[in-house]
Amino acid sequence: MSRRCELTGKGPMTGNNVSHAKNRTRRRFLPNLNDVTLQSETLGRGFKLRISAAALRTVDHRGGLDAFMAKAKDTELSTNALKIKKDIAKAQAAATA
Repeated sequence: MSRRCELTGKGPMTGNNVSHAKNRTRRRFLPNLNDVTLQSETLGRGFKLRISAAALRTVDHRGGLDAFMAKAKDTELSTNALKIKKDIAKAQAAATA
């Protein structure tokens, strides 16, 4: 499993451990990933995603998975999330027509 958020594309970053004596050694900063099930109101079902805690707060702030996907950039989304976004857009278009 890759250490990458499926919704925001946030991944590992690199930096230094700095000791009290200012010795520097390389380290990795990993994103805070959580396995969650997000509900889509349009499709009426849940989707299991591995997303960061910051992405989960953003989904809540925007008003749910459907609203988040409407604003999300395709370049940041994983292939699984892109498929979900396409399904949601298709269902919303069918509901308005």
